[in-house]
Amino acid sequence: MANGQWYPPEWPELIRALADGTLTPVRPRRAATVMLLKDTGSGPTVHMLRRRASMAFAGGAYAYPGGGVDPRDDERHVRWAGPTRAWWAGRLGVDETAAQAIVCAAVRETYEEAGVLLAGPTPDTVVGDTTGDDWEADRAALVARDLSFAEFLDRRGLVLRSDLLGAWTRWITPEFEPRRYDTWFFVAALPEGQRTRDVSSEADRTVWIRPADAAAAYDEGELLMMPPTIATLRQLTPYVTAAQALAAAPDRDLAPVLAQARLEGGEIVLSWPGHDEFTKHIPTATGGGPA
Repeated sequence: MANGQWYPPEWPELIRALADGTLTPVRPRRAATVMLLKDTGSGPTVHMLRRRASMAFAGGAYAYPGGGVDPRDDERHVRWAGPTRAWWAGRLGVDETAAQAIVCAAVRETYEEAGVLLAGPTPDTVVGDTTGDDWEADRAALVARDLSFAEFLDRRGLVLRSDLLGAWTRWITPEFEPRRYDTWFFVAALPEGQRTRDVSSEADRTVWIRPADAAAAYDEGELLMMPPTIATLRQLTPYVTAAQALAAAPDRDLAPVLAQARLEGGEIVLSWPGHDEFTKHIPTATGGGPA
Protein backbone atom coordinates (compact mmCIF):
# COMPACT_ATOMS: atom_id res chain seq x y z
CA MET A 1 0.00 0.00 0.00
CA ALA A 2 1.30 3.46 -0.87
CA ASN A 3 2.21 5.68 2.07
CA GLY A 4 1.19 9.29 2.51
CA GLN A 5 4.31 10.98 1.18
CA TRP A 6 3.47 14.33 -0.39
CA TYR A 7 4.97 14.32 -3.87
CA PRO A 8 4.08 17.07 -6.40
CA PRO A 9 3.56 15.77 -9.94
CA GLU A 10 5.74 18.56 -11.34
CA TRP A 11 8.86 17.43 -9.45
CA PRO A 12 10.28 15.10 -12.17
CA GLU A 13 10.20 17.91 -14.72
CA LEU A 14 11.79 20.36 -12.27
CA ILE A 15 14.50 17.83 -11.34
CA ARG A 16 15.33 17.29 -15.00
CA ALA A 17 15.52 21.07 -15.52
CA LEU A 18 17.91 21.38 -12.57
CA ALA A 19 20.05 18.53 -13.91
CA ASP A 20 20.37 20.02 -17.41
CA GLY A 21 21.09 23.53 -16.12
CA THR A 22 17.90 25.26 -17.26
CA LEU A 23 16.66 25.83 -13.71
CA THR A 24 18.47 28.11 -11.28
CA PRO A 25 17.72 27.39 -7.62
CA VAL A 26 16.05 30.20 -5.70
CA ARG A 27 17.45 31.23 -2.35
CA PRO A 28 15.51 29.60 0.50
CA ARG A 29 13.67 31.81 2.99
CA ARG A 30 14.43 31.34 6.67
CA ALA A 31 11.51 29.71 8.47
CA ALA A 32 10.57 28.04 11.74
CA THR A 33 8.01 25.43 12.73
CA VAL A 34 7.02 24.11 16.15
CA MET A 35 6.04 20.62 17.27
CA LEU A 36 3.74 21.58 20.14
CA LEU A 37 3.37 18.69 22.61
CA LYS A 38 0.77 17.93 25.27
CA ASP A 39 0.98 15.10 27.81
CA THR A 40 -1.85 12.58 28.06
CA GLY A 41 -2.36 9.33 29.96
CA SER A 42 -1.06 7.39 26.96
CA GLY A 43 1.93 9.61 26.24
CA PRO A 44 2.47 12.96 24.55
CA THR A 45 0.36 14.13 21.63
CA VAL A 46 1.46 16.65 18.99
CA HIS A 47 -0.62 19.44 17.50
CA MET A 48 -0.97 19.15 13.70
CA LEU A 49 -2.79 21.12 11.03
CA ARG A 50 -4.04 19.95 7.64
CA ARG A 51 -3.08 22.53 5.03
CA ARG A 52 -5.95 23.65 2.81
CA ALA A 53 -6.03 21.89 -0.57
CA SER A 54 -5.91 25.31 -2.23
CA MET A 55 -2.48 26.12 -0.73
CA ALA A 56 0.25 26.55 -3.34
CA PHE A 57 2.72 24.57 -1.22
CA ALA A 58 1.88 21.15 0.25
CA GLY A 59 -1.89 21.52 -0.07
CA GLY A 60 -3.72 18.77 1.82
CA ALA A 61 -0.65 17.74 3.80
CA TYR A 62 -0.49 17.57 7.59
CA ALA A 63 2.12 19.82 9.16
CA TYR A 64 2.94 21.78 12.32
CA PRO A 65 2.38 25.50 12.97
CA GLY A 66 5.13 27.37 11.16
CA GLY A 67 6.11 29.93 8.58
CA GLY A 68 8.69 32.37 7.31
CA VAL A 69 10.87 34.71 9.35
CA ASP A 70 9.80 38.36 9.52
CA PRO A 71 12.92 40.47 8.78
CA ARG A 72 11.58 43.15 11.11
CA ASP A 73 12.40 40.85 14.04
CA ASP A 74 16.12 40.77 13.22
CA GLU A 75 17.18 44.03 14.81
CA ARG A 76 14.51 45.35 17.19
CA HIS A 77 15.18 44.67 20.86
CA VAL A 78 13.02 41.91 22.31
CA ARG A 79 12.63 41.23 26.03
CA TRP A 80 14.15 37.79 26.27
CA ALA A 81 14.22 34.91 28.79
CA GLY A 82 16.19 31.70 28.61
CA PRO A 83 19.42 31.00 26.72
CA THR A 84 21.07 34.12 25.33
CA ARG A 85 20.93 35.19 21.73
CA ALA A 86 24.61 34.22 21.47
CA TRP A 87 23.76 30.70 22.68
CA TRP A 88 20.93 30.42 20.17
CA ALA A 89 23.21 31.71 17.40
CA GLY A 90 25.65 28.90 18.13
CA ARG A 91 22.87 26.33 18.36
CA LEU A 92 21.15 27.37 15.12
CA GLY A 93 24.34 28.06 13.16
CA VAL A 94 23.56 31.70 12.37
CA ASP A 95 24.46 35.15 13.72
CA GLU A 96 22.72 36.65 16.75
CA THR A 97 20.26 38.85 14.86
CA ALA A 98 19.19 35.92 12.69
CA ALA A 99 18.89 33.72 15.77
CA GLN A 100 16.52 36.23 17.41
CA ALA A 101 14.40 36.41 14.24
CA ILE A 102 14.19 32.61 13.89
CA VAL A 103 13.17 32.12 17.54
CA CYS A 104 10.67 34.98 17.19
CA ALA A 105 9.24 33.27 14.11
CA ALA A 106 8.78 30.01 16.01
CA VAL A 107 6.92 31.72 18.86
CA ARG A 108 4.93 34.02 16.55
CA GLU A 109 3.78 31.24 14.21
CA THR A 110 2.64 29.12 17.15
CA TYR A 111 0.52 32.04 18.30
CA GLU A 112 -0.76 32.90 14.82
CA GLU A 113 -1.73 29.35 13.83
CA ALA A 114 -2.59 27.72 17.16
CA GLY A 115 -3.38 30.61 19.53
CA VAL A 116 -0.63 29.47 21.93
CA LEU A 117 1.85 32.09 23.15
CA LEU A 118 5.26 31.20 24.61
CA ALA A 119 5.72 34.52 26.39
CA GLY A 120 4.84 36.06 29.72
CA PRO A 121 4.94 39.25 31.77
CA THR A 122 8.08 38.07 33.60
CA PRO A 123 11.00 35.79 32.67
CA ASP A 124 9.48 32.86 34.59
CA THR A 125 5.78 33.13 33.70
CA VAL A 126 3.55 32.62 30.66
CA VAL A 127 0.32 34.38 29.80
CA GLY A 128 -2.92 32.60 30.62
CA ASP A 129 -6.02 32.79 28.46
CA THR A 130 -5.38 34.43 25.07
CA THR A 131 -8.90 34.09 23.67
CA GLY A 132 -10.21 37.63 24.34
CA ASP A 133 -11.17 40.07 21.59
CA ASP A 134 -8.09 42.24 22.23
CA TRP A 135 -5.78 39.24 21.90
CA GLU A 136 -7.55 38.17 18.72
CA ALA A 137 -7.14 41.65 17.23
CA ASP A 138 -3.40 41.51 17.85
CA ARG A 139 -3.18 37.97 16.45
CA ALA A 140 -4.97 39.09 13.27
CA ALA A 141 -2.60 42.06 12.94
CA LEU A 142 0.37 39.69 13.21
CA VAL A 143 -1.08 37.41 10.53
CA ALA A 144 -1.64 40.41 8.23
CA ARG A 145 1.93 41.61 8.98
CA ASP A 146 0.50 44.93 10.10
CA LEU A 147 2.34 44.31 13.38
CA SER A 148 5.77 42.78 13.90
CA PHE A 149 6.19 40.25 16.67
CA ALA A 150 8.77 42.44 18.39
CA GLU A 151 6.27 45.33 18.38
CA PHE A 152 3.56 43.01 19.72
CA LEU A 153 5.72 41.88 22.64
CA ASP A 154 6.76 45.45 23.42
CA ARG A 155 3.19 46.76 23.28
CA ARG A 156 2.05 44.14 25.79
CA GLY A 157 5.17 44.25 27.96
CA LEU A 158 5.87 40.56 27.38
CA VAL A 159 9.07 38.55 27.67
CA LEU A 160 9.76 35.93 24.99
CA ARG A 161 10.36 32.56 26.68
CA SER A 162 13.10 31.04 24.54
CA ASP A 163 13.69 28.51 27.32
CA LEU A 164 10.36 26.88 26.43
CA LEU A 165 11.70 25.90 23.00
CA GLY A 166 14.10 23.16 21.99
CA ALA A 167 15.75 23.18 18.55
CA TRP A 168 15.14 19.73 17.05
CA THR A 169 16.22 19.55 13.39
CA ARG A 170 16.74 21.60 10.25
CA TRP A 171 15.51 20.87 6.71
CA ILE A 172 16.01 22.83 3.50
CA THR A 173 13.52 22.58 0.63
CA PRO A 174 15.07 20.84 -2.42
CA GLU A 175 16.89 23.09 -4.90
CA PHE A 176 14.41 22.38 -7.70
CA GLU A 177 11.37 23.66 -5.76
CA PRO A 178 10.21 27.18 -6.72
CA ARG A 179 9.17 27.83 -3.10
CA ARG A 180 12.12 27.09 -0.84
CA TYR A 181 12.51 27.32 2.92
CA ASP A 182 15.43 26.83 5.28
CA THR A 183 13.39 25.60 8.22
CA TRP A 184 14.39 25.04 11.83
CA PHE A 185 12.06 22.64 13.68
CA PHE A 186 11.48 23.22 17.40
CA VAL A 187 9.72 21.31 20.16
CA ALA A 188 7.66 22.97 22.90
CA ALA A 189 5.16 21.91 25.55
CA LEU A 190 1.67 23.43 25.73
CA PRO A 191 1.86 25.99 28.58
CA GLU A 192 -0.38 25.40 31.57
CA GLY A 193 -3.60 27.40 31.29
CA GLN A 194 -3.45 27.79 27.52
CA ARG A 195 -5.25 25.79 24.85
CA THR A 196 -4.96 25.54 21.10
CA ARG A 197 -7.54 27.13 18.86
CA ASP A 198 -8.45 26.33 15.26
CA VAL A 199 -7.52 29.79 13.96
CA SER A 200 -5.11 29.20 11.08
CA SER A 201 -6.32 30.58 7.76
CA GLU A 202 -4.01 28.07 6.05
CA ALA A 203 -5.58 24.96 7.61
CA ASP A 204 -8.97 23.27 7.34
CA ARG A 205 -8.45 20.82 10.21
CA THR A 206 -6.42 20.57 13.41
CA VAL A 207 -5.74 17.53 15.58
CA TRP A 208 -3.90 16.44 18.70
CA ILE A 209 -2.45 13.04 17.88
CA ARG A 210 0.16 10.69 19.28
CA PRO A 211 3.26 10.70 17.04
CA ALA A 212 3.09 6.90 16.68
CA ASP A 213 -0.57 7.07 15.60
CA ALA A 214 0.16 9.80 13.06
CA ALA A 215 3.10 7.83 11.67
CA ALA A 216 0.92 4.70 11.39
CA ALA A 217 -1.76 6.67 9.51
CA TYR A 218 0.93 7.96 7.14
CA ASP A 219 2.20 4.42 6.55
CA GLU A 220 -1.35 3.37 5.64
CA GLY A 221 -1.73 6.26 3.21
CA GLU A 222 -4.39 7.93 5.37
CA LEU A 223 -2.46 11.11 6.26
CA LEU A 224 -0.48 13.05 3.66
CA MET A 225 2.83 14.54 4.86
CA MET A 226 6.07 16.01 3.62
CA PRO A 227 9.30 14.12 4.45
CA PRO A 228 10.35 16.43 7.33
CA THR A 229 6.98 15.97 9.05
CA ILE A 230 6.91 12.19 9.06
CA ALA A 231 10.63 12.05 9.87
CA THR A 232 10.16 14.19 12.98
CA LEU A 233 7.08 12.23 14.05
CA ARG A 234 9.13 9.04 13.99
CA GLN A 235 11.84 10.78 16.02
CA LEU A 236 9.30 11.79 18.70
CA THR A 237 7.82 8.33 19.23
CA PRO A 238 10.33 7.11 21.90
CA TYR A 239 9.53 9.90 24.36
CA VAL A 240 6.96 9.26 27.08
CA THR A 241 6.52 12.91 28.15
CA ALA A 242 6.83 16.31 26.54
CA ALA A 243 9.52 17.23 29.09
CA GLN A 244 11.58 14.23 28.04
CA ALA A 245 11.48 15.32 24.40
CA LEU A 246 12.47 18.87 25.35
CA ALA A 247 15.35 17.55 27.45
CA ALA A 248 16.64 15.60 24.44
CA ALA A 249 16.60 18.61 22.09
CA PRO A 250 19.98 20.20 22.99
CA ASP A 251 21.85 17.06 21.93
CA ARG A 252 20.16 16.79 18.52
CA ASP A 253 22.17 17.30 15.33
CA LEU A 254 21.08 20.42 13.45
CA ALA A 255 23.07 19.74 10.28
CA PRO A 256 20.62 20.68 7.50
CA VAL A 257 18.89 17.94 5.53
CA LEU A 258 18.77 18.78 1.81
CA ALA A 259 17.39 16.47 -0.88
CA GLN A 260 19.82 15.33 -3.56
CA ALA A 261 19.00 14.32 -7.15
CA ARG A 262 21.43 12.28 -9.28
CA LEU A 263 21.37 10.48 -12.62
CA GLU A 264 21.81 6.74 -12.26
CA GLY A 265 21.09 3.96 -14.79
CA GLY A 266 18.64 5.89 -16.94
CA GLU A 267 16.69 7.39 -14.06
CA ILE A 268 16.83 10.23 -11.58
CA VAL A 269 17.31 9.13 -7.99
CA LEU A 270 15.92 11.61 -5.48
CA SER A 271 17.11 11.07 -1.91
CA TRP A 272 17.27 12.78 1.47
CA PRO A 273 20.59 12.00 3.23
CA GLY A 274 19.99 9.96 6.36
CA HIS A 275 16.36 9.22 5.44
CA ASP A 276 16.33 6.30 3.03
CA GLU A 277 12.55 5.79 3.26
CA PHE A 278 11.96 8.88 1.10
CA THR A 279 14.14 7.83 -1.86
CA LYS A 280 12.36 8.08 -5.22
CA HIS A 281 13.36 6.67 -8.61
CA ILE A 282 12.17 8.82 -11.54
CA PRO A 283 12.51 7.78 -15.22
CA THR A 284 14.52 10.28 -17.24
CA ALA A 285 12.00 10.13 -20.09
CA THR A 286 9.54 13.03 -20.03
CA GLY A 287 6.24 12.08 -18.47
CA GLY A 288 7.60 9.45 -16.09
CA GLY A 289 6.38 9.42 -12.52
CA PRO A 290 8.04 8.50 -9.22
CA ALA A 291 8.52 4.90 -8.22
